[in-house]
Amino acid sequence: MSRIGKKPITIPAGVTVAVHPDRIDFEGKKGKLTTPLQPGITAVLEGANLVLSRSDDTKAGRANHGLGRALAHNAVVGVTEGYVKQLEIVGVGYKAKVDKGKLEISLGYSRPIVYAIPAGIEIVAEKPTLLTVRGIDRQKVGQVADDIKSLRLPDPYKQKGVRYLGEKLIKKERKAGVTGA
Repeated sequence: MSRIGKKPITIPAGVTVAVHPDRIDFEGKKGKLTTPLQPGITAVLEGANLVLSRSDDTKAGRANHGLGRALAHNAVVGVTEGYVKQLEIVGVGYKAKVDKGKLEISLGYSRPIVYAIPAGIEIVAEKPTLLTVRGIDRQKVGQVADDIKSLRLPDPYKQKGVRYLGEKLIKKERKAGVTGA
């Protein structure tokens, strides 16, 4: 069996689960999420545990078993606690502010970049150089954080740009043959 797939998912109090043949619906204090079930994967609610099983032992079946369990677990955590990613903006004059569903971020280009915040995501500028991305969908939170980071990737020489909070970067030396400057 799949090591991930065979683990039961404990459903906390306050979360309702509806199992359908092709999907699982979760509803909690933070909101609603739906997880798809791949063909050959079945879900059964046993008391306060959700157990996923597969019908065959093919390579694709084993992979879908672990995938289905991971997606269901992420949905349970999302509707109970939610997900958070923090981004740090490093550089002289680099800053961000949130206004009316839009993120305006200055990253050293000739004009500030305006990023429309998608539905289901909350972005808070705690400081002009610290952004917090929150939401209940783990994939969407990670995608939005990565989209913001890709606006100005960290420079390996000067370490300027947008990075995750606590991300370690390796600083490169300048070329040895360069003189002056």
